[in-house]
Amino acid sequence: MNRKELHESIISHTVMTFARSGGSGGQNVNKVNTKVHAFINIEEIDGLTDAEKTLVKKRLSNSINNDGQLCIDVQDERFQGKNRETALIRLEAKIAGAAHITKKRRTTKPTKASRERRLKVKKLRSDIKKHRGTISY
Repeated sequence: MNRKELHESIISHTVMTFARSGGSGGQNVNKVNTKVHAFINIEEIDGLTDAEKTLVKKRLSNSINNDGQLCIDVQDERFQGKNRETALIRLEAKIAGAAHITKKRRTTKPTKASRERRLKVKKLRSDIKKHRGTISY
């Protein structure tokens, strides 16, 4: 995954529509379209391999509509410009997070020194517990 190419691709291929937003803003809420609906077609994104695209589609299937577009709504701020920036940041984070391929974990054995340390601690704890109890006079 090429992060810079992905960023540029998201900026250029994202389609945004606007609507009236709820929340704070007073009378401004009723007359200004500050809510952002951002859509991006997964197939148009550059910077992802085919395997990563299929992984994104699988992991984000709940956010993808029937047209194959990833949808996100933002109405956090009172200003349309800030909501646009937030939408682009969230889209990029969502796509990059879903495209991340985790490495397979290799099982390892404990070292000889760590085994000896563990046994030493167990022996000390055993001695402490062994010496507990009633004292005979």
